[in-house]
Amino acid sequence: MKILIIGGGMGGTILANNLARRLKSELKSGKASITMLSASDKHMYQPGLLYVALGRMTPDELYRDQASLLEPGIEFMVDPVTEFNLGANQVKTKGGKTHAYDYVVIATGSRPVAEDIPGLAENSINVYTEQAALTFFKTISEFQGGRVVVAVGVPHKCPMIPPEITFCLYDYFKDRGILDKVSFHYTYPIGRLHSLEPVSNWMQGEFSSRGITTETLFNIKEVDGDNKTVYSEEGSKAEFDLLVAVPAHKGMAVIEQNDLGKGGWIPVDRNRLSIDGYTNAYALGDTTNIPISKAGSTAHFEAEALAENLASIIKIGAPVRDYDGKVFCFIEAGKDRATYAMFNYNNPPDPKPPTKSIHWFKMAYNQLYWSSARGLL
Repeated sequence: MKILIIGGGMGGTILANNLARRLKSELKSGKASITMLSASDKHMYQPGLLYVALGRMTPDELYRDQASLLEPGIEFMVDPVTEFNLGANQVKTKGGKTHAYDYVVIATGSRPVAEDIPGLAENSINVYTEQAALTFFKTISEFQGGRVVVAVGVPHKCPMIPPEITFCLYDYFKDRGILDKVSFHYTYPIGRLHSLEPVSNWMQGEFSSRGITTETLFNIKEVDGDNKTVYSEEGSKAEFDLLVAVPAHKGMAVIEQNDLGKGGWIPVDRNRLSIDGYTNAYALGDTTNIPISKAGSTAHFEAEALAENLASIIKIGAPVRDYDGKVFCFIEAGKDRATYAMFNYNNPPDPKPPTKSIHWFKMAYNQLYWSSARGLL
């Protein structure tokens, strides 16, 4: 059985490692093989970009060699897929190779598309790439005061980034001694402060205690950089001295180019993660169209469930479990306090008051991540 994994991010890496351990004897005997195709030989710890943006981590701390994170027996190639032919059970890569498979898993991730909003990319800062995070830190370190507007588009990677950026910037300017010269205004596209209502309710109290003003039903339409104003589709506007964006995301372009899903989101069964219309093709992580958080932990828990199912299909001919929508997200509530949101399809989150101990747990996880990617946590 040839298992092909497309993408070397969190989901693909955990899936490959978990499968390699479950299928150790099958790999040794040649009954099964696992191949990973990636666009890069490096693996980035993407949540660390927030700390680069705040001057608390350096970019080199975010990377490991992808090959070093994989279990023995996994064939790893840096050769991104350009063409998917799911009906024929094969893909074609940028290098011109054709790979046949018995089972394929697509875990190509997502990308910010600030350029889809006129003026947004040129007149805002965000934390979604290494260069963006470095620009973010340079900008906030030179900022001398004024109105900070946090403008959020949906869907976006990491559901807790909007409150985290807001809280962390508040403490950053407080530590710089210029908080009395800074005001914060937070906007969100729907009728509350977050897509998850319990998180929204928690945020409201935290924002109120800091004097942070808010505006809901604010879908970004365009940004006028000359007049430092962001306009909404609803007809309102927000003037800013510093515009912090959480740009909307799409799936990777190759997914759209191959007509696998509108916006780059692949339609899947939310429990089995099988791609609609196929019994041997799956997607996980940000790549899916499942309306649940696009977070590292989502990919982690999906990968564990899918690995168990693929291994059991090969061993006994049938899957044995469902993915239940489990997500666990830390929420940094400033420079030294944090809380978390844990939920699944049936149980909503219930954020607790932030504490220093949870913050330090998050700091420890920044290092433990590499063991998590190996599937050891």
